[in-house]
Amino acid sequence: MGAEIADWQPPAPPLWRALEGRRVRLEPLSAERHAASLHAANVLDKRARNWTYLPYGPFADLGEYVAWIDANCRGPDPLFYAIVERHSAAAAGVASYLRISPASGSIEIGHINLSPRLQRTAGATEAIYLLLRHAFELGYRRCEWKCDALNSASRTAALRLGLSFEGIFRQATVVKGRNRDTAWYAAIDREWPALAAAFSRWLDDGNFDGEGRQRVSLSALTRQALCRANGVSAETDVRGSGTDRSAPAA
Repeated sequence: MGAEIADWQPPAPPLWRALEGRRVRLEPLSAERHAASLHAANVLDKRARNWTYLPYGPFADLGEYVAWIDANCRGPDPLFYAIVERHSAAAAGVASYLRISPASGSIEIGHINLSPRLQRTAGATEAIYLLLRHAFELGYRRCEWKCDALNSASRTAALRLGLSFEGIFRQATVVKGRNRDTAWYAAIDREWPALAAAFSRWLDDGNFDGEGRQRVSLSALTRQALCRANGVSAETDVRGSGTDRSAPAA
């Protein structure tokens, strides 16, 4: 049997309130407040690649996007946030909690859609950090990240953020009429203090030069953090390879 968890108390569901960062602010997603700026940011993706692995979209116009938000983004699970840039006060991306299971202490981060304005920015990283931090501060034991096994960008991002590869669920579902094998990643509570320190160091202004280029990569910092948290040598990559022979190469 597994280790006994003394005095286990299921955490509360995540609070649907703003999560404050230095570069971005996560706000409860509202069609009235956020749809116009999100749609304007999303149409910068001329080939609509952001929607490839999502089970919805792209949307033909703002009205269709507003209708989708109103129909799908008002409930407690998934719990949607708009990612609002501090410097522009405009929403430029979306993320959510989903499959929220307080009884087991498990929660997932998903429905991530970063517009071209937000991609490859420190603000995008900070947004995921804020979601991870809130989940672990509430007392969740496990934070999951799942994606299409062919989505190489999402799989690379999961490892960079310090989530460990746990395997492939073959033929997990059907999305837009196509098979989806699902890759699983997760971080657990004993790893979070070291990972939080890694995020704080990476997000610090001193980690960026005058042109905004990072001095130390987040991948290097989270790898070291996981080694410390799991008591293994720095030569061991405890995140896993992020690939699996059962899935076609991306």
